[in-house]
Amino acid sequence: MSAYLSSGRLVYVAQGEFRVSDRPDVVLVTVLGSCIATCLRDPVAGIGGMNHFLLPGEASQRGPHTRYGINAMELLINGILKAGGEIGRLEAKVFGGANTSGSQLQIGRANADFALWFLENEGIACVGQDVGGAQARKLRFWPVSGQAQQKRLDASPQPATAEQSPNATASQPSPATCAFFFSASLRSK
Repeated sequence: MSAYLSSGRLVYVAQGEFRVSDRPDVVLVTVLGSCIATCLRDPVAGIGGMNHFLLPGEASQRGPHTRYGINAMELLINGILKAGGEIGRLEAKVFGGANTSGSQLQIGRANADFALWFLENEGIACVGQDVGGAQARKLRFWPVSGQAQQKRLDASPQPATAEQSPNATASQPSPATCAFFFSASLRSK
């Protein structure tokens, strides 16, 4: 699912979705376990977006299923290009891919490997990443500025927050917020 977003909102990106925006007051938000979110932007055009996929996928799995990385990546890139971005200027940040269940299947690792391989194969610079580990992540991404923040989540249930409300307003993070969120630019590749 894609939407060209209105202003002043925190917008949740659910599994199998992607969003694109050129509004500086829009913040894209998601929660990741073994899934991956790729945040892309064209810094010249001031357009960016985020996807959220569950499984890496292969060319043989093409179709309308954005839960597969192969489709989610192509749809996000095409959404940004359609909005005025250029492929040669895109930069990416990749998050997620945790092994939250302790399973030996390593789905999170496969997701992360796929996303990084895809970006390299397409010639898109990955300017920041935080993948793997055992904890889920709450992610916020400002598609125009490219700023990304995450908070690692423990296994205990989290209370509902304003970010989960579709009518919440978006603003740049306050210093107090930054104390709880990790900035992706600090862990660039």
